[in-house]
Amino acid sequence: VPGTGSSSARSRSSAAARGYTRDRFAPLLAGRSRRRAPLIHRGYYIRACAVDHCVQDFLQQTRSHPRTQILSLGAGLDSLYFRLKDRGLLHRSVVCEVDLPSVAVQKAALIKGTEELSALAGDAGADGPGAVTFSGDDYKLLGVDLSELPELERALEEVGLDSEIPTLLIAEVVLTYMEPSRSDALVQWAAERFSRASFLLYEQVCPGDPFGQVMQQHFSQLNSPLRSLAGYPDCEAQQRRFLERGWTECSVMDMNEFFTCCTPEEEQRRVQALEPFDEYEEWHLKCSHYFVLVASKGMEPAWTPLSPSTRAPRHDGPLRVAGSIPAAALAGLSEAAGLRRYGHYSVLIKPNVILTTGGFGEEDRQHCRMRRSHLLMKHEGRWRSACVRRDSPDKREEERLYHTVSCLSSGLALVVGGRTSPSSSGLGMLWLKFPETCASDLGSFTVEPESVQPPAEPAVLRWRHSTTEVTLRGEMYLFVFGGRSAVEPVLGDWCFLRAKDLSCPEIPVEGPAPEGRHSHSACSWKGGVLIAGGLGAAEQPLGSLFFLREVYHGFQWQLIETHPPLIPRYSHTAHVQDTKLLLVGGVWLQPAFVPGVTVIDLATGLCLDYRVDVEQLEWPLMLHNHSSVLLPHEKELVLIGGGGNCFSFGTHLNPEPLLLDLSDILTS
Repeated sequence: VPGTGSSSARSRSSAAARGYTRDRFAPLLAGRSRRRAPLIHRGYYIRACAVDHCVQDFLQQTRSHPRTQILSLGAGLDSLYFRLKDRGLLHRSVVCEVDLPSVAVQKAALIKGTEELSALAGDAGADGPGAVTFSGDDYKLLGVDLSELPELERALEEVGLDSEIPTLLIAEVVLTYMEPSRSDALVQWAAERFSRASFLLYEQVCPGDPFGQVMQQHFSQLNSPLRSLAGYPDCEAQQRRFLERGWTECSVMDMNEFFTCCTPEEEQRRVQALEPFDEYEEWHLKCSHYFVLVASKGMEPAWTPLSPSTRAPRHDGPLRVAGSIPAAALAGLSEAAGLRRYGHYSVLIKPNVILTTGGFGEEDRQHCRMRRSHLLMKHEGRWRSACVRRDSPDKREEERLYHTVSCLSSGLALVVGGRTSPSSSGLGMLWLKFPETCASDLGSFTVEPESVQPPAEPAVLRWRHSTTEVTLRGEMYLFVFGGRSAVEPVLGDWCFLRAKDLSCPEIPVEGPAPEGRHSHSACSWKGGVLIAGGLGAAEQPLGSLFFLREVYHGFQWQLIETHPPLIPRYSHTAHVQDTKLLLVGGVWLQPAFVPGVTVIDLATGLCLDYRVDVEQLEWPLMLHNHSSVLLPHEKELVLIGGGGNCFSFGTHLNPEPLLLDLSDILTS
C-alpha cells in the first residue's frame, strides 16, 4: 500500500510537468520520475481537480469562522498543504496529515531536507519518539495506522486538533485498502468525533464489469487489494454507507459526471488540448470507475460542493432488456494469439473468410503496432486461423490503427486512413491484393500491400472514421465520413470515392448533416449508409442515428427517431440484417451496465437491448476497440479482438475470438 502512494506521487509530478495542474511542489516530494502517458496525466488531473474543487469550496464556505482545520487521512506524499499555503489560503486553517509511520517519517525527512518545503511548513521543533513526525504552526504530520482508532485519537489530541471547529476530512484512495469493518468504524468515528464536519472521499467503484475486474486484478497483484469494493460496489452504496454512520448530508458523482458538470468548458478544452490523445475509451472507463463523495454534518449552511454548474444528459436506456446472447469462444484455433489486438479492422473477403489487419496488440511476445494480417476461415463446420504470409515482409504499410478496409472484388481490398501515432498525420490509402480463391491450406494464402497511385486525396488522411459502400444511379462509391486527424480532434466532413478509379467527385448532399464525430458506426443499407453514435466535439458520446439515402440528384440526410432514445455510445460496431440495425458493444457513460447488443427496428424505431452472456468465459470481455463480422446466412456474429490500455492497470486484450448466435433476435 505505501508503494501505491509513491507511484501516485510520481504520476502527479509528471502531470504537473505537462501543465495539467499547477503544482511546483509535486516533484520536490516525488523525486525524479519518468514522463507518464497522457491517459495517466488525465486520470491524475481529474483526481486533483475534484479534490481541489472541494477543498477550496470548504475554505470559502467557512471563511467567516475564526479557525478551521483539514485532516488528510492517508495523505502519502501529497502536496495539498504546500499548494494551499503558497496561495495564501490557510490564514485561519491548520492542516494535519496522517499516514503509516514509515510514510510519515519519509515525508518529514523530505520536508526538513528541502528548503522550499521547510520554509512554508515552518520550524518543526525537536523530533520526538511518538507519532508526531512534523509539527509546525499550521502543519502537522502524524505516523499512525488508520485502523487503530485509539492511537489516532491520542495523536490528534497531542497536536491539538479541535473537535468543535469546522473540519474537513480527506481520504483519497485510502479506505478501500482497509478491512471494511475498520474503514466503516473510521467513517463513524469521524462523524462522532467532530461536531461540524465534512468528509471528502475519492476511490474506486464498479468492480463487477470487465474494466473493474482488470482494475481489481491489478491491485491484487500489487499486494494492495481493494477491500471495500465488494461491500460498496456503486455510488449509491457508498452514499448509504455515510448516511447510516452519522452523516446527515451526502452527495456523490463519478468522474465522468464531475468532469462534465463541475469543470468549466474552457478548462475542459484546455486539458483536452495539452497533449496528443487518442485513448478516449480508457479515459471514460477510468472515470466511470472512480467517484468523488462529499458528506457533512453540523454544517450551516449545508456543504454542497458537488452542485453541478451544468447537468449531464441523463438517458433512461432501452425500453427493456429483451434477453441475453451467449458468447462462445472459437475453440481450437491454433494461432489465435495473432488476433489479440485493438484498433484493428476485420472484413469478410469471401464467404466464411475473414481478414483482420492492423491494430495494436501482441506480436513476437511484445506489445506493438501489428505488422501481420490474420485470416479466419470456417471450413467444413470448423473455424481455422493463421497469420497471413506476405511476399514482401519488409513492407510495413499495414502498421496502422483505426483504419477501414473495404473489399471491392474477390481479390482486392482498399485500406483507407488510419494512423501510427496520434501526433502524426493520418495515413493514406493502400491496396491489399490476395488470391481470388482460398484453399483449405491457410498457410499458402498471401496478402500483398501496394500503395495507391497517385497518392491519396487529402480528404482521406484521417482515422476513427467510417468508409461505407453506397450506390448512386447504379454506380458504386465509398463514402468516407467523420473521424479525426492530428490537427482536428473531430471531423464532420465527408467525401465520395468512385470505386472504379478512386476519384473524388462532388456529389450533392442535402438536409441537416450530422454533427462532427469519430468512433461511430456506419452500415450500408438500401444503397445509402446508416451512421450511429460516435464521440462528438466535446468528447461526449452521441446518441443520434442518421440515414444518408439516395435521391434523384445525389443524397439526403435523414434523422431516424428511436424509442426509447438511443443511449449515446461510441467505439462500437454495427451491422444491418434486413430492417434490423445491430449495435455491438462500445463505450457509454451509463455506470449501471455495459453495452451488449442493441437492436433497432428501422421500420418502427423500436430499440431493444440484449446482454452478452459471458458466464462461459474465463476472462473479462471488453467490447470496445473490437471488430465484428456478421455471417448473414448463419445469423452469427464473430467478435475479434478488443480491449485497450486500462489506465495504469496494464493492457487488456481479449484473448480469443467469440461467436454470438443471433438467430433468435434476427427472426423475432
